[in-house]
Amino acid sequence: MFDHPAFDAHEGVHMFHDAETGLRGIIAIHSTALGPAAGGCRMWNYQTGDAMLADVLRLSQGMSYKNAMADLPLGGGKAVIWGDSKTDKTPELFRAFGRAIEGLNGTYYTAEDVGISPEDLEYAREETRYVAGLDTGSAASGNPSPVTAEGVYRGIRVALGHVFNNDDPRGRKIAVQGVGQVGEKVAMKLARDGAELIIADSVMERAESLANELGARVADKEAILFEDVDVVSPNALGAVLNEVSVAKLKCRIVAGGANNQLSVPKIGDQLAEAGILYAPDYVINGGGIINVAAEISGTYDSELVQSKLAKLMLTLEEVFTKSSQEKRATNRVADDMARQKIGR
Repeated sequence: MFDHPAFDAHEGVHMFHDAETGLRGIIAIHSTALGPAAGGCRMWNYQTGDAMLADVLRLSQGMSYKNAMADLPLGGGKAVIWGDSKTDKTPELFRAFGRAIEGLNGTYYTAEDVGISPEDLEYAREETRYVAGLDTGSAASGNPSPVTAEGVYRGIRVALGHVFNNDDPRGRKIAVQGVGQVGEKVAMKLARDGAELIIADSVMERAESLANELGARVADKEAILFEDVDVVSPNALGAVLNEVSVAKLKCRIVAGGANNQLSVPKIGDQLAEAGILYAPDYVINGGGIINVAAEISGTYDSELVQSKLAKLMLTLEEVFTKSSQEKRATNRVADDMARQKIGR
């Protein structure tokens, strides 16, 4: 594991198995330099254990960078559970997950991610206090997805302003890949502003229903990346940008809420060389963890959340400006800024 390409000097990688409940999980803690690690829990039916490990390591590192760029007193961590989120969930499994978190003695806080709901984490909360993104409690912030979506929407406008000197989405052609909890809200905000939308989702019925509501066109969930548009917004799973897909892009901007959109860092260089502005995912999608951090603090303050979100958009603009000035890919600039903040 120590020579894994994504290991990056993780402070801890904790594997858990509970035969009674069927829990198979990994909690990766990348850094606690700025505070306890925080990051959501993803439930996914991985093909192999190696794929599971690679996913959690990349996601954990991304959370360190995300929390640093959002100026939060939190380090980076992530949890993954191997299983089908539609058939394998039980209260007992999430209680076992809660006990695993509790055993880390406050070094990691969890929240929702793909395949996990606030209701699931309520069961984990019975075993540990290191859970956020809940619907109940004195500082409950609820599902962070709406704040993530607001940040992605604002980030798209920042990117439009940088490329076109006009941040108004009206009349812009925007392709939204993935219309789940985040992508749906991003699409709705852009439709409200008069953008010309193309949408896609792994659940065709969901895409068609939203398209009818917004007056959008539905595309294939993979081919949507290659539409002739101003903006491609990936809001599903990661690694959609690789050597093959980047060569076929016809957009000026890539800006979405999915984590780990670049299959490898050099893809950011290829985007820059192609004249495509890439909004580093862990910057533009940082709204959700800002919301979670407010809950972790013990006193949820919506005004503070909005202030942090506004500051994050200034950070995104700084990344774009430095990238232009230094003639370096945006992901390289953002990575350097984040590493400096966490002392790496």
